[in-house]
Amino acid sequence: MANTDKQELDLLIKNCQKGNSDAQRVVYEIFAPKMFGVCMRYCKSREEAEDCLQEGFVKVFVKIDGFQFKGSFEGWIRRIIVNTIMESFRKKNPVIPVDDFASFTIPEEEAAPNESELGESELLKMIDSLPPQYRMVFNLYAMEEYSHEEIANTLGISVGTSKSNLSRARQWLKERINERMKVVD
Repeated sequence: MANTDKQELDLLIKNCQKGNSDAQRVVYEIFAPKMFGVCMRYCKSREEAEDCLQEGFVKVFVKIDGFQFKGSFEGWIRRIIVNTIMESFRKKNPVIPVDDFASFTIPEEEAAPNESELGESELLKMIDSLPPQYRMVFNLYAMEEYSHEEIANTLGISVGTSKSNLSRARQWLKERINERMKVVD
């Protein structure tokens, strides 16, 4: 959005609220790349991420009359996209607590190269290989800054389960990072 200032964006939003398809296309072109990155962080495949992105933007344009020009428009879109991803996640994954996460491992082909530092892409692969429920809660809490109450409400779990899943995700990641760092030493 480097070339689009606030007044231009506000005008685009107002035109979207009037149902202007050209304005919708421009808004999509501005925000879709970043929102696709958000989708990829939660989804297991590119196709699933593309589906969530498209479904999310349909919701953005259906709900755009509700945007009141308070706060960040990008943040408003992001919230809708993340909620769309969570809806998809709930449909595909029954809410079953994962107690045995020892069986979830990073596939051999995704194992870390032998370097002295843990890279961002390697850490993202570790996060991506978390059990689905842990990955969802971890991403919502750490990346999207949702509260445990918000996570519980949107995923249909208890606050305690949200906290437990976050704790287990952190523990799982800590163990993988420690294993990785021992390999390097």
